Amino acid sequence: MGELIKKAPLSYFFAIFVQVVMLVMLSMIPASSVASAASVPLRGVIEGFYGTPWTEAARLDMLAFCGKSGLNAYIYAPKDDPYHREKWREPYPEAELADLARLVTAAKADGVRFIFAVSPGLDLHLGAGEAADRAAMLEKCEALYALGVRDFAIFFDDIESCDGAGQAAFLRAIDQELRARHPDVHPFLTVPTQYSYDTMQDGAGNSSDYTRAFAAGLAGTDILVLYTGDGVARGGLTADSLAAARNLYGGRPLGLWWNYPVTDYDEAKLALGPIEQLPLGDVPAIFYNPMKHERLSKIALATGATLAKNPESYDHEAAWHQAIEDFADTENHRTAAKRRTPSAATQPRASKAPARLAAAMETFADHSTHMKNIWADIGRPDAPAFRHAVDNLFAAIDQGAPEAVTTSRLHDLDARLSAIEQDASILETNLDPATLAECQPQLHRLKALATACRTGLRLLEVPNDKAARTDFHAARAALAKDTAAHISDDALQILLDGITERAGE
Repeated sequence: MGELIKKAPLSYFFAIFVQVVMLVMLSMIPASSVASAASVPLRGVIEGFYGTPWTEAARLDMLAFCGKSGLNAYIYAPKDDPYHREKWREPYPEAELADLARLVTAAKADGVRFIFAVSPGLDLHLGAGEAADRAAMLEKCEALYALGVRDFAIFFDDIESCDGAGQAAFLRAIDQELRARHPDVHPFLTVPTQYSYDTMQDGAGNSSDYTRAFAAGLAGTDILVLYTGDGVARGGLTADSLAAARNLYGGRPLGLWWNYPVTDYDEAKLALGPIEQLPLGDVPAIFYNPMKHERLSKIALATGATLAKNPESYDHEAAWHQAIEDFADTENHRTAAKRRTPSAATQPRASKAPARLAAAMETFADHSTHMKNIWADIGRPDAPAFRHAVDNLFAAIDQGAPEAVTTSRLHDLDARLSAIEQDASILETNLDPATLAECQPQLHRLKALATACRTGLRLLEVPNDKAARTDFHAARAALAKDTAAHISDDALQILLDGITERAGE
């Protein structure tokens, strides 16, 4: 052995040295840096909201965004496309079919699977007349197959019928027949009528009659079932809750239809926050339902892409900051391109400091993240840091803190409010007109709230200031009349209400 070592060339020892160094270096690198956690296999956007569907241009833009951000699927399911839902049996007219063909072609170029969905449940015949409806569904799918579609979905959401066994039999028959005709068609996706955990079970964790029948009817198939989590639009999904939902389907893997940033149940507010951390370790698919505002939806969707690509290392705040930076960069490119066109004179004057756009957009988005009504509660609280400052001020006032402390906190909040006014003005001046159109009412209200609160702070500091009281009363009256938008429910609105209470208004 010693003789062999003596005769070995130097290159032999150098090669061993390099290998040892590499092994040592690799041992020092976190495992997450060497190989990222498994991505969710099917991850994308579902155009599934109620209201005016996106335009073809918006869909093409979204497909390009999906491809660039790592989302690999798009479900075409606009509730208000009549040929998707109300007139599902009728073939698409030639013009609409040509539009869909362009989308399918674009999706392939962008590396995105185009999933065509039909929602027949409003008037689907199960039992008597089912044969004719099966034929109509297959004909519909064949027309899209001819355009290049290889992924299909049948949805049974938001309908009165709860015939789980009948729906499952219909879906199973279509899946089997179309895939027998065309082996390159992927397994169907579906959404049941009871699509959230709170409706899928009886309150004690046992399957509802509908869920039991629907699950049994799909047993033995590879049809992918999507559900919305604990509620229709409810955050805080846990691994235990996900497992409980899967148990209702006999352990079948369930995909997620995540209802954020969709706002079709409260269009006066925008959902501009990050997608929360979700337990996606073995989830086969996740689809994010967006707003009707295609451009602004990209902030949340970009964070959702980051989450779905690497669930274990996801940092929702870091992803959100990056999404806003990217959003602002795109806006700056849009406005710069328009300034170079012959019609630039007709465009709004650009700011001398476009770099401020990202910071201004972050301020705006920070105040519009939480969606809540009697059944929805999703998205992180609006402007948590600002709310903390509000709570500190009110604590000082209510607990009789030294005047210097209260005054300092008043002035701190006034400076924050002034910055909000300035940031809103930056956005009004620098956003591309089409983007500004998506958020103008909310921007106007944000600025009006900030101005009203500044007046109120002046009143708290000098209670006998009659001019401030008059201005504050007028500002509150104007805000009460403005029902087109709302924003910062958890922060600025709390400040305004608190000032009103403490100023004796």
